[in-house]
Amino acid sequence: MGNAELHSIHVHPVKAFRGLAPRQAVVEPWGLAGDRRWVLIDAGGKVVTQRQQPRLAQAAAEPLPGGGIRLSAPGRAPLTVPVPEVTGTTTVDIFGTKVQAVLAGDHAHDWCGGYLGEDVRLLHMDDPGARRAIDPEFAQPGETVSFADGYPLLLTTLASLDALNSLIAQGDHRQEGPLPMNRFRPNAVVAGTAPWAEDGWSRIAIGEVSFRVAKMCGRCVVTTTDQDTSERGREPLRTLGRHRRFGNQLVFGQNLVPETRGTIRVGDPFTILE
Repeated sequence: MGNAELHSIHVHPVKAFRGLAPRQAVVEPWGLAGDRRWVLIDAGGKVVTQRQQPRLAQAAAEPLPGGGIRLSAPGRAPLTVPVPEVTGTTTVDIFGTKVQAVLAGDHAHDWCGGYLGEDVRLLHMDDPGARRAIDPEFAQPGETVSFADGYPLLLTTLASLDALNSLIAQGDHRQEGPLPMNRFRPNAVVAGTAPWAEDGWSRIAIGEVSFRVAKMCGRCVVTTTDQDTSERGREPLRTLGRHRRFGNQLVFGQNLVPETRGTIRVGDPFTILE
């Protein structure tokens, strides 16, 4: 494998909003510190993501000291949202699982709703160590996750993206490629591995932190969404369907569960443990 290393880190303070690329991040049991601790829900209490609202790709949330965020989006004046006080919780339906979270203030709901043209509310996960368990089929007792799709971290590799882009270049919609890594909204991107090597990993380490590889990441329509323009195409799902179908899932990347706490940094060595 040579000298594989952590190429980049990505944190998404609000689920489905634009990501940030810090040089280092603290690894907590439920994910990177500050990653997807906030979420939008619709009038029925269901999570709103780029699946329903691709325009969320152009909204940003800058983390502030203390856990608050500063929201920005095209055509909207920025808004600072503090961490709400826990006076009660509201039920969030995230892909059929019910999770308790704390409502932000009305000004935050109005800001987000005004941008999307939809009645939405913004919520904060106050206690990620207790609110939402990982799918027990792929978890150990007590393991939890933030508002990420299902697991604390998502890892992808540059080599597999290059391989995928080569396949896209040979396909019917070659004009859509090459695709950037932000289509896949990972937390950790690794350089220096072989294409698709991640299929065989079961435990890995990034610097001082070790992780269990929980399962391959099945991909959805969000990957077809240009993260700069919110426009949708056919790739990469068309090519993944031809070349990366495992059971009923189209796969790119691996879901990770931290085994230890610590800090990961860009340039940290990447090690396959098992």
